[in-house]
Amino acid sequence: MRQLNRRRFMLIAAGTAGAAAAGGVFLGGNPSWPVITRHTRALGTEVSIIARHPSPDAADRAIAAAFAELAHIESLLSIYQPDSEVSRLNRDGVLKRPSPQTVQVLRAAQAMSRQSAGAFDVTVQPLWEVFAAAAKHDRLPDPTAVAAARVVVDWTQLEVSAQQVRFHQSGMRLTLNGIAQGFATDQVLATLRTHGIQHALINAGEQAPLGESAAGDPWTVGIQHPRREDAFVALADLDGRCLATSGDYATTFSADRRYNHIFDPRSGYSPTELASVSVLAPSAMQADALSTALFVLGPDQGINLLRQLPQTDAFFVLKDGGTIATTSFPLVDEGRAA
Repeated sequence: MRQLNRRRFMLIAAGTAGAAAAGGVFLGGNPSWPVITRHTRALGTEVSIIARHPSPDAADRAIAAAFAELAHIESLLSIYQPDSEVSRLNRDGVLKRPSPQTVQVLRAAQAMSRQSAGAFDVTVQPLWEVFAAAAKHDRLPDPTAVAAARVVVDWTQLEVSAQQVRFHQSGMRLTLNGIAQGFATDQVLATLRTHGIQHALINAGEQAPLGESAAGDPWTVGIQHPRREDAFVALADLDGRCLATSGDYATTFSADRRYNHIFDPRSGYSPTELASVSVLAPSAMQADALSTALFVLGPDQGINLLRQLPQTDAFFVLKDGGTIATTSFPLVDEGRAA
């Protein structure tokens, strides 16, 4: 598949059916409606909301409410905020009276762990810490340190209830970086809808659409090329579903990307087959968690998992540059976009 650079894609988008474009995305709504774009930062990533609405003031109020909801979620789920519920759990080993949102995300994480036979595991944080500590000295961690960290990676030892969240093994810690952004995206989308926004796109690492493009079609988005920062490897229609991508390029511990931020809980090391995987699912939280699970499982086992989950599709990019897409993944032919 021939890659499409970001600039050319944006020019194509800008010239299609009168739609405005930003970040490689076709905007929705009546072409005469103003475009409102706002940015913030949350959960370790840049977040943008782009909306079309006849009243810019109403759109601004809706986006402000969405960003407030996002800040609240970050205060609960971020590992970067020392007073968040996740940070308190990691520090104390127990969290009494967790918020309903934290319980919801952790229960969704446990469901994905069961469905993926443990390929998705939010308790991999000790592995991240071992690799990050070694990276400060420009080296990889000693295998004995990786093995010691892997011992305390076990999602089945995480108790989740409305009354408390507790680790049942000393030394455990969790990260919700593989699911929290998706949950936050879903909540932002719901907030916009509640405030009367009919056409918008949220990009919080995961992409979630609301409404249609100006041409009455689904939004078309670019999938990041895992080896070229300024290019997309493919185009896809969101078709009402949400898109999430996991790749070996986001955070790396070696120049060849062999060691990166995605860990196989069974080995303690990064999977070796894929450069990235993009998932379409009914919710951004499901797409987010699935993209991590499929990166660990690889294409064969990953596709078997997708067959069990309605309305899910995936696009895999192999380390050698080859691509695999499930039958119903809505890839867009570059000729159609042009």
